[in-house]
Amino acid sequence: FRALRSRWTGRRRMPETVSLGLDTSNYTTSAALLQNSEIHSRGRLLPVKAGEIGLRQSDAVFHHTRQLPQVVAELGGAVQDVRVIGVSDRPRDAEDSYMPCFLVGLGAAEMLGQALGAPVHRFSHQQGHIAAALYSAGRLALLERPFIAFHLSGGTTEAVLAEPERSGKIFTTRLAARSLDLKAGQVIDRVGVLLGLPFPAGRHLDPLACACGEKIKARASMKGADCSLSGVENKCRALAESGAPRETVAAVCMAHVIAAVDAMCAALRAQYGDLPVLFSGGVSSNSMLRAQMAEKYGAVFGEPRFSADNAAGPAVLAALREEGFGCAF
Repeated sequence: FRALRSRWTGRRRMPETVSLGLDTSNYTTSAALLQNSEIHSRGRLLPVKAGEIGLRQSDAVFHHTRQLPQVVAELGGAVQDVRVIGVSDRPRDAEDSYMPCFLVGLGAAEMLGQALGAPVHRFSHQQGHIAAALYSAGRLALLERPFIAFHLSGGTTEAVLAEPERSGKIFTTRLAARSLDLKAGQVIDRVGVLLGLPFPAGRHLDPLACACGEKIKARASMKGADCSLSGVENKCRALAESGAPRETVAAVCMAHVIAAVDAMCAALRAQYGDLPVLFSGGVSSNSMLRAQMAEKYGAVFGEPRFSADNAAGPAVLAALREEGFGCAF
């Protein structure tokens, strides 16, 4: 990846500590190396059979166990220079947050830490997504102030209030809004598979939806700042069964997902004030979502490759924590 040094904002540049990040989510095996303010990242999707919409946790653990050594090896000899390791060990920053697939990355991080004499810092998968998006957008200085962070993926549709934490945690998150049923990525994947697209379907559904020439009207189903997305899948299935063009079905899916996210953002801005808004997670790569939310709210987005599951966030957060200056940039 190209260097992003010229894009840092705030009072200080990134620390120069060589940092390794690991992330073993339910979709991707990821490793990233932060060196000289530049991220080198590798990742492999977990294999999913055609027509299926996900993996059991036991299968995810099996595939991560096979893939992680290969992914780390692709980073090359620079891994030997690692001085600190960051790893995602749970989905969210909450006491009851747990998913077995993250134990693969955690175990590997602990072993590498012992072998290299490097401290290991744990973060949530969600914190990693937020940090990766901030890094990519050159907006890490937002960690010095409260902001609203959306995490939109196959497993999560949430908005959290992110706030600086001076006691070594770098930043904390507090749940502010969520989907009450299906997640945005789940809806997109299910509709995509319905249309014969590969899983995960987001990057394939995006151009299909953009090719639709119809003007789609969409309304969000809301309860306060929380949304409901189960009706979107039902609507799209009915359209597909009635013979509607694939482009129309894809556009209807995205229009309703965006309407829900828009309503969530508007409700949170009304509650918390005019805070900066950040989008992370694989669904945040969608071109229609990015255009509408950036225009309406001035929302911050990371580059698409830093929006999908990746290990850049844990690498960045570990380097910041190890340098000992918390949120001061």
